[in-house]
Amino acid sequence: MDVALKQQNTPRFKGLKTLLEKLPTLKPAIFLLCLYPLMSIVYGAFTDQLGPNPVEAMIRSLGDWGIYFLLIGLSVTPLRQIFKTPGLIQFRRMLGLFAFFYVSLHFLSYIWFDQFFAVEEIVKDIIKRPFIAIGFICYLLLLPLAITSTNKMMRRLKKNWSRLHKLVYPISMLALLHYFMMTRADYLVPVILLVILSLLLGYRVYKKYQ
Repeated sequence: MDVALKQQNTPRFKGLKTLLEKLPTLKPAIFLLCLYPLMSIVYGAFTDQLGPNPVEAMIRSLGDWGIYFLLIGLSVTPLRQIFKTPGLIQFRRMLGLFAFFYVSLHFLSYIWFDQFFAVEEIVKDIIKRPFIAIGFICYLLLLPLAITSTNKMMRRLKKNWSRLHKLVYPISMLALLHYFMMTRADYLVPVILLVILSLLLGYRVYKKYQ
């Protein structure tokens, strides 16, 4: 960690810091960029480019992006502190809501296109495949975070708001467990995500006990 902090002064890291400082001015463009995965999936669905099982491909892609945005959101604090770019804080809420957005679409796609809203079949599937139960728990835990993401709720909850939103840490771990359990062969991507999450959580532990 100390080495990474010292390397901020190298030209390469100065360039990265400059880029991070400019990001807040590009917020509308970044918002649209966050919608690109959805547009790509929708385009693929309408042009029959999602492979032999388009429903499964759509459900998995939406879930993948939900996890990606969770991790990107968790990276805001380390980047803001390491590179001393306080303006990045304004992206944390947006990225968190995009994570919830994609996870919600992932969940909706499953109960609609895969199970056709058949509650009995959904319950059977949850019992039969535990990774679905874990994914469902993740979604339930994300709900209060999305509901309390407004400035009004932050003022109302005060210190409890910060405590509540620490749920994002176990949610991220459960989301990766969900990913690992549903992966059948190629574990490269979930392992990479696990390494990234370990670094992001490790940084927080380091800062807490520094």
